[in-house]
Amino acid sequence: MKLNRDIKYPSSTHQDQWEKLKQFTDARIALGRAGCSIPTRALLEFQLSHAQAKDAVYQTLDVFYLSEQLAQRQLQSLHVQSNAPNKEIYLKRPDLGRQLSTPSKGALSKKYAENPKLYDVCIVVGDGLSARAIEANAIPFITELNEQIQQENWNLAPIVLATGSRVALGDEVAEIFKASMLVMLIGERPGLSSPDSMGIYYTWNAYSGCLDAKRNCISNVRPAGLSIPVAAQRLMALMKKSKQLGFSGVNLKDEHQLSDIGIEQTQKLLF
Repeated sequence: MKLNRDIKYPSSTHQDQWEKLKQFTDARIALGRAGCSIPTRALLEFQLSHAQAKDAVYQTLDVFYLSEQLAQRQLQSLHVQSNAPNKEIYLKRPDLGRQLSTPSKGALSKKYAENPKLYDVCIVVGDGLSARAIEANAIPFITELNEQIQQENWNLAPIVLATGSRVALGDEVAEIFKASMLVMLIGERPGLSSPDSMGIYYTWNAYSGCLDAKRNCISNVRPAGLSIPVAAQRLMALMKKSKQLGFSGVNLKDEHQLSDIGIEQTQKLLF
C-alpha cells in the first residue's frame, strides 16, 4: 500500500488581505487562518461572544438596582410582571410576555386611582431578551430624557420596571395611566457582538392590542452603537412631532438634524 506524505501546514498565522476593513465593522471578517483552521484566538473570542449572548438572554433583571438608581434621581418606580412567570415560558410563549399579570394590572390601576391625572409621558423599562442591556443603558438614558421632558413641562408617570416583558406590554401600562406618549425601553435580542443593545419603542396614544405599525423604533443604543445623547435627541424629535401631529408609527418620519452635541458624540464613535 502506498502512503501519502502528511501535508505540512505553516505554524504561523496567515493574515487575511481584508485585515484593514476590520476597523469599520464588528462583523467577524479577516480572521486569518492557522493551517487549515481559524486561529485559536478567533475561535475562543467567538465562543466567548456566544456565551455572553446566551447569558444576556437568561440573566435576571436587577429590579432593586434600577429602582434604587431611579430613587436617587427623585424618580418614582413600580415593578410589574408579565403573564410569563419564568424565562423558559417567556421564550416559548411570546404572547404571554405581551400581557400584564392580573396582580400587576390591579396594582397599576390602584396606583393610578390614588392619584389620577393626565400624564404626558409613560416610560416602561422591560428586560426583554437582554437584561444586561437595560442595566447598562436604561438609567443614563432616562436621566438624559427626563431633563428634556422637564424642559417641555410634560408630566411623567411613575416609571414602570417590567420583567418577562415584550414590547407590547407597555401598551397596557400606558392605557392604565392614560398617558399620551409611551416610551418602551427593552433589551434587544443579543448578537454575537452586541449583548448589551437596548431598543426604544415610541407610541402615541398606545392601547391594548395596538399594532406595531403605530410604533417608532430606535435601536442599537449602547456604548459601541448609537450613543445615549443622540438616541435621546432622536426620540425627543419624534415625540415633539408626534404631539403636534397626533400620531406615531410608519407615517411619522425621523427628519431631525443632530445638534452640535450629537455630532460631537458621533464623531467620537467614528474616529
